[in-house]
Amino acid sequence: MSTAKHAEFHHAHHFDSAEHQYDASKQGIWLFLVTEILMFGALFVGYTIYHSLYPEVFHAGSHHLSVPMGAFNTVVLLFSSFTMALGIHYVQVDKKKEAIIALAVTVLCALTFMVVKYFEYSAKIHHGLLPGKFFTNTEMGDIKNAAMFFGFYFVMTGIHGSHVLIGAGLIVWVMIKVIKGEVNSSYYTPVEGVGLFWHVVDLIWIYLFPLLYLVS
Repeated sequence: MSTAKHAEFHHAHHFDSAEHQYDASKQGIWLFLVTEILMFGALFVGYTIYHSLYPEVFHAGSHHLSVPMGAFNTVVLLFSSFTMALGIHYVQVDKKKEAIIALAVTVLCALTFMVVKYFEYSAKIHHGLLPGKFFTNTEMGDIKNAAMFFGFYFVMTGIHGSHVLIGAGLIVWVMIKVIKGEVNSSYYTPVEGVGLFWHVVDLIWIYLFPLLYLVS
């Protein structure tokens, strides 16, 4: 474990031991991740219900999404999970330079994902493919409740995108701690926690991609 095996790490005063601090930190991280999964789980349930009620709306809406862009972003996030895992490994074995590079590549992947998402959103706005009263697309004008699909699209991808940005910020924070020597082989709980968060963000996209882009 990251804290218990290294005598040079001094646990915080409100913990009985380094082992206690490590366990408490991991439990806190997992509890937070469970709340994130529950939030997206509620969205997935809502999506499933409305898709079963209005399948033609979801199929028609999906045709207006760019599968190549979605697939590219999927590859980008999968690769970022790999580089994040590498970063954690390099921190654990005190390879500081390699860890910084791996984490920097992960941040670059996050930014690449968001740039692609920006172009996707811009296209939707240009064609009036928006939720609710903002829907003005003429191609789907004869489809009742046509805006429903894009309500789910923007809410689900928007919340996910915000998590990508938060994750990128957390990775930068961890990088700074690595550079300062505050995170190393004797104490790497922060990078482990951020890594778990990032993997969950990637996993959620693995579900979003087929639900939104391949539903038709």
